[in-house]
Amino acid sequence: MTMFTVLVDQAHSSAWSTDRERAATMNPANPADASLALAVQSLTERGVAVREHRDGPLDAAALDGVDVLVVAHPADAASERVAGDLPPVYAPEEIAAVTGHVEGGGGLVVLAECDHRAHGSNLDALLAPFGIGIVSTLVHESAGSGRRHHDNATWIRPELATGHAGGQGPLAGVGDVCLYRSGALEISPGTDAQVLARTSATAHPAAAPVLVTTEHGAGRVVVIADSDLVGDDSIDELAHRRLWTNLVTWAAVPSAAAPTSATTSEHTVAALPAWATLKSAVEELRLLQATDGRIDVEAHGADATARAGELVATIQGSVAEIAPRLPHDTAYLEQLGRDLQRWVDEGLGVPDFLDSLVLLRPETHREDGTTHLVVLPMYTQNGNPDRVFEAVLLDVVWPDWLAEVEARYTNSAFLPVTFVDFTPGYDTNSAVLFPETVAVREVPRFTWGAIFCDREAARFRAVTAAAAQTLGMQLPPEGELLVADQGLAQSTFAMWDLVHDRTHSHGDLPFDPFMIKQRMPFWMYALEELRCDLNTFRQAVLLDEEGHPFARPVQLAILFDRLFRFPITGDRVRNYDGLGGQLLFAWLHGHGVLRWTDNTLSIDWERVAEAVVALSDAVEELYRSGIDRSRVGHWRAAYAFVAGHVAPHPASVWAKGVDDPAALPLDGPPKGLTDLVLPDEFPLNVFYEALRKKLGPVIESTKGITAASPVAARMAA
Repeated sequence: MTMFTVLVDQAHSSAWSTDRERAATMNPANPADASLALAVQSLTERGVAVREHRDGPLDAAALDGVDVLVVAHPADAASERVAGDLPPVYAPEEIAAVTGHVEGGGGLVVLAECDHRAHGSNLDALLAPFGIGIVSTLVHESAGSGRRHHDNATWIRPELATGHAGGQGPLAGVGDVCLYRSGALEISPGTDAQVLARTSATAHPAAAPVLVTTEHGAGRVVVIADSDLVGDDSIDELAHRRLWTNLVTWAAVPSAAAPTSATTSEHTVAALPAWATLKSAVEELRLLQATDGRIDVEAHGADATARAGELVATIQGSVAEIAPRLPHDTAYLEQLGRDLQRWVDEGLGVPDFLDSLVLLRPETHREDGTTHLVVLPMYTQNGNPDRVFEAVLLDVVWPDWLAEVEARYTNSAFLPVTFVDFTPGYDTNSAVLFPETVAVREVPRFTWGAIFCDREAARFRAVTAAAAQTLGMQLPPEGELLVADQGLAQSTFAMWDLVHDRTHSHGDLPFDPFMIKQRMPFWMYALEELRCDLNTFRQAVLLDEEGHPFARPVQLAILFDRLFRFPITGDRVRNYDGLGGQLLFAWLHGHGVLRWTDNTLSIDWERVAEAVVALSDAVEELYRSGIDRSRVGHWRAAYAFVAGHVAPHPASVWAKGVDDPAALPLDGPPKGLTDLVLPDEFPLNVFYEALRKKLGPVIESTKGITAASPVAARMAA
């Protein structure tokens, strides 16, 4: 998947080449001082498509399909060794094209240079529409100031923005940087620009802007007063590589925010009249069913049986009409017709669709874009609790890159899917399709589980965007892109869920990894789900070091979903996912990584990965030592761990412990202990209580959301 597209102008006598061999012809003694090859690599390894503009004018045709244009120090051949046959001067028509590109939602990144006017370019004219100018100077830093890099007077360490802008947004994860031959920038009056870095008070000129960002129309502009920091010989010094990828990604966000999913009417199978007929019949049939799936004659009268039979016949006919479009599901769909008929012949009692279910094997056909039709009596987790008929059209998400991830983190049962269309049981918060929810006579061996990554992604985007706005939080550029781009978010959730799901069966585990056959206090489930997410985060950190394009988005998705959505979604009765989010918040806050100051939330992005992995280590140690404890002893140890970070309810018997007069009854069966757990054993803190009130309407709006929902469409716009 391509995150976005960057075009580097190489036609207008650029002092930098994106090609290392060409750079060697420009500067044979030191090609690294003329090469942007590593800067390009740092983008491409994160899924960014980078191409060059080598010939001809930089017009609208050249900018078509481009998210970010990079202009890298155009200079006259008399002042620099350059690449490109055109002079370093942009014609008025080219300036108009670049301005239109930005106004329409595109990004522009300009790498300027010292002694600007000596290089013969007209970058001032290119930047004038955005209210930014270049001061022709060479910044020097005073001796003894501590702001020189390697004690070189022109290698300056500028002062990065502090306060709410410090370390946030485009500066997320950026520590120290150096400008090697910096000019200065000036901002026209009335321009709404943000200075991210300026020279120190001891430099000459002092306190001059050297890194500026601004928004213009629907697009974004970045200007740096020095180009050397992203050259091959400097990009791996200090935090230059992170700053570079941040700035380019930040510039890309507006134009990358396009809807990516087809609507139901555009889908081949969903557009069939047979699907509309099938869906209508299922929706009527499910209204005739009781909680256990039988036709409820008492509630609907004797005529309900006859009507149900008619509806089943309609469903059978529609399935038979659709089946030739889905040859990979032939065995299942044929058996579905037989099971439906048997249900009618046996009197429409409690349904049994075991024979159909065991032939539904979507995990054996994991090919991207494969469509499946699922019609079964089932309940939907976090949705409809009744085992009534549902009809779902879904598409498999299985790009090549995800198959490569699965080869590393083996999970043959995992199936990421997207909604095409569905009946009312999925017009809820349910985002999974599990075979164990289907009405059957006996429990078979389950071989697959499907996650609707489009719903998870759309819900994440809506809640995260609202939370960031409410909390005054500047997301990192990759976080902004994740919120803006449904396709990127879906891919991110597919990778997250794949690694999370397999982690349930790896590590120092209890005998039942998923804990579905055990009755225990809800914080045990909270720790297990959190453990799997923390392990996924840990793996994403390792993958990030290898340059995997989805590694950082996975980290951000885990962090933001756990911090913002999980704690305030659903009721507070044994809300184990909510508790896991509360624990992560408390851990980060307690370690000074997360700060709530002046009614704004900020995160120390240089330390966040280390802190999250440390929490993962602590939870893993709790699990590892659990084998040496009794079951109740392990419950108490886990309670103590959680309570050490998240305050228990003041009335909690568990918090009082075994030494209190109202002690926990350790001499009875474990049921007595679980019965004493309060419905909300670990209440929300004041931060989350306030956040829940503010984001309540947003949470409610995500019920039944998909990529094609109006809420998601508004997010994309």
